[in-house]
Amino acid sequence: MARVVSLKKPARRSRAPVHADIKDPLLAEKGRGRIDWAGRTMPVLSQIRERFDRQKPLKGVRLAACLHVTAETANLVLALKAGGAEVALCASNPLSTQDDVAASLVADHGVSVFAIKGEDNDTYYRHIQEALNTRPQLTMDDGADVVGVLHNDRMELLEHVIGGTEETTTGVVRLRAMAKQGVLRYPIIAVNDAKTKHLFDNRYGTGQSTIDGIIRATNRLLAGSVFVVAGYGWCGRGLAMRARGMGADVVVTEVDPTTALEAVMDGFRVMPMSEACKVGDFFCTVTGNIDVIRQEHFEKMKDGAIVSNSGHFNVEIDLKTLHRLARSRMILRDFVEEFTLKSGKKIIVLGEGRLINLASAEGHPSSVMDMSFANQALSSEYILKNHGKLERKVYAVPQLLDQEIARLKLKALGVKIDKLTPQQEKYLASWEEGT
Repeated sequence: MARVVSLKKPARRSRAPVHADIKDPLLAEKGRGRIDWAGRTMPVLSQIRERFDRQKPLKGVRLAACLHVTAETANLVLALKAGGAEVALCASNPLSTQDDVAASLVADHGVSVFAIKGEDNDTYYRHIQEALNTRPQLTMDDGADVVGVLHNDRMELLEHVIGGTEETTTGVVRLRAMAKQGVLRYPIIAVNDAKTKHLFDNRYGTGQSTIDGIIRATNRLLAGSVFVVAGYGWCGRGLAMRARGMGADVVVTEVDPTTALEAVMDGFRVMPMSEACKVGDFFCTVTGNIDVIRQEHFEKMKDGAIVSNSGHFNVEIDLKTLHRLARSRMILRDFVEEFTLKSGKKIIVLGEGRLINLASAEGHPSSVMDMSFANQALSSEYILKNHGKLERKVYAVPQLLDQEIARLKLKALGVKIDKLTPQQEKYLASWEEGT
């Protein structure tokens, strides 16, 4: 059951107690500063929040958000509240919550938050249930766990749901599978597919924050090491780019021939994991698939190889098998666990195989999350305006919204671009003129 949380001395003004389950309400002051700091480099979301505050496009709408509970997410939640939404927030990963941010959202803004960093799996799903107890009309997912729980365990709530949004590649894959099988019960907008999301958040955000997480956890030098990136999607591209920038010799593993060819053309060594596992010093999976690193790879790795994951779920590294292969395990430092195999060789796993950029670091920089969360906010507004026209399937973010977010970001950066002349527009719309 959720706890009723209130501060004896509220930081700003008195509020009724809020249903929430967080680590410690007294962390609110620290969280307040962190939320403010992130908001300073989120100008697009700030402009949307100002408009939402005037127009109240989400007035009275109940929204359940299953997202990483970070300072950047807090700024999204405050924009949704400014628009009139009643938000219940739970974590989308057991290790991704910033407890001080959760405390500030509860104490300072009256948001119902159900998230504690390091919560076990049972608590994680209980928190999702708590958010769903608000009978949401909109859902906002980072991995599609809310959608999954709704469709499997809380089907009685589906009649209330107008639509939802999804933030991640992993979640979109799951949702498209549901739509293809005809079991998806309400429309979802795939925020991840917006250009202003995956070209920046996935590439630059994941690249920087994953390197940040690995270094914070290990304090090891990347320069001169062999760094194996499993998967060369947008997240893998960004990670490979940043690892090379730190001086690592980057190896890419892939299953898609076209993507593998692109990695070759980008100057990376490409090989199967069966070969890469023999040479890598660092490994990081960013594929969205299961068992990318498994028994035959562990057995061939160097002594002391460091293994991590930056895909959404902790399934990319076959940890169950590694547990079975190990004769002993030892925690060496926060988020660093050493597995000693029966041969005496040691394999190091970071962050329990969960998102290392959020487990040991702070996730993506706020300036890229600015665009991702702008997509979330505007897509929620779009669903409310158009839900009567939307079918039970996965939709792309409307191109006009995507371009508007890019325009606002450029404006905030002080960057100007050209406009087509009437003659150019006519030329592009015609077929009569040739060479």
